[in-house]
Amino acid sequence: MEATLVILAQPPYTAVRFLFTTVIALMFGTVFWDLGSKTKTIQDLSNAMGSMYAAVLFLGIQNASSVQPVVAVERTVFYRERAAGMYSAMPYAIAQVLIEIPYIFVQASVYGLIVYAMIGFEWTVAKFFWYLFFMFFTLLYFTFYGMMAVAVTPNHYIAAIVSAAFYGVWNLFSGFIIPRPSMPIWWRWYYWICPVSWTLYGLVVSQFGDITHMLEDGNNETVEQYLRNFYDFRHDYLGLVAAVIVSFAVLFGAIFTVSIKMFNFQRR
Repeated sequence: MEATLVILAQPPYTAVRFLFTTVIALMFGTVFWDLGSKTKTIQDLSNAMGSMYAAVLFLGIQNASSVQPVVAVERTVFYRERAAGMYSAMPYAIAQVLIEIPYIFVQASVYGLIVYAMIGFEWTVAKFFWYLFFMFFTLLYFTFYGMMAVAVTPNHYIAAIVSAAFYGVWNLFSGFIIPRPSMPIWWRWYYWICPVSWTLYGLVVSQFGDITHMLEDGNNETVEQYLRNFYDFRHDYLGLVAAVIVSFAVLFGAIFTVSIKMFNFQRR
């Protein structure tokens, strides 16, 4: 296990990811400057939601894509070491999952602090905690998804193609381009199994779901009522949304772990 952790903790990969995260946080913070404090109109809310939606997809896909070549190379090393009797599949896979957690926590914290301050969301302990919580587990499940895609395919090239198809579908069913109540009823089922839709749900209701002032351009609706009527976002379900987000991270991590043990794409 210790040897595996040494291999997985690659300074160049980690350093580039942190640098990229900081640059993206500053870019998003300046592009969406102070949008989080503007909640007087429907357009204000849409702008703030857009900042969340763009950040989740942009940073999440980057995490998933960047981890795939690293996992692919390390899997080749794993095959060699397992053949020599040095590595066991389960400890190796579990180590790969666990080593990502502290790095992603730091990544989410750096991004969250910069963006939360620059976009101007409300500074309360609960709302700031929820923002960091959803960003952390979102980056975590994206990273685990990228790892899982490599584990179930022969190489990271095929994994990238398979992953790209799902990114497009997740984008479509995230609930931002078209809200769930407006989706055709025969497609709504996919909204519930789309991880990005749950992330957007959690971020929006944690920041705006309890605001009770009237919208200037709404039909005599408060912000809370508008989110419930148009998006079917309910602040009461925040705990459930959090549990689902955690479940996606656990699911992708578990599938990766089992796949490393079960599948062997080594060419003899």
